[in-house]
Amino acid sequence: MAKAKVAKRPTRDEFVLEEIGNQLSEAKQENSEIVLTVWGREEPVRGLITTMDSRTGRVHMEVNGEIDKVPFMDIMKVEYPRD
Repeated sequence: MAKAKVAKRPTRDEFVLEEIGNQLSEAKQENSEIVLTVWGREEPVRGLITTMDSRTGRVHMEVNGEIDKVPFMDIMKVEYPRD
């Protein structure tokens, strides 16, 4: 059987990745709520960063009292909520 084709994650250059990393670090330091656009997910992830795990490459977000571990390489955009 042939494998189903899965869309590949878009590639970003090192400057875009560095900017995303800087935005995440700033949001964690300021304990700010952020909204992440994550590749492969329908809904954005909104919450507070609890941990940035460099060993696993995941950003731990507290979303509605639960921890959601988002892979750094899947984060497409970081925004601050407008409300």
